[in-house]
Amino acid sequence: MDPRHDEVPMNPRSYNYDGFKTDGQAVAVPQTVISIAPSVLPIRDHVLWSIFTFIYMNFCCLGFLALVFSVKSRDRKVVGDAAGAQHYASTAKVLNIIATTLTLLIIAIIIILLVVGVFQIASFHQQYQSYNYGK
Repeated sequence: MDPRHDEVPMNPRSYNYDGFKTDGQAVAVPQTVISIAPSVLPIRDHVLWSIFTFIYMNFCCLGFLALVFSVKSRDRKVVGDAAGAQHYASTAKVLNIIATTLTLLIIAIIIILLVVGVFQIASFHQQYQSYNYGK
């Protein structure tokens, strides 16, 4: 039989956390201290946005430049240079914004030109048919 379960503890302080009797003496509990330093600085490097811009919205190679600056920012983060990483990240962000804006603007202009062109062709076709049928 287990001697720990046979006795009813009269004084709970005489037992340590494992249930063993301590005879009123303090038990040294080993302590482990783990200091965790952040290995990655909390700076956004915009790599995913740069990859998307590079693949789909690479207007005048601005997406490629944004990707280059994003990778440089990530490299600076790994080294621990927070100022350099922030500088490259902000440059990549600005290049991504410019490339995305210009690409969307060009797409909007193309769509507007196509719609206007279709209406012009329809109008021209209607005028041409009324001219031929009028003779």
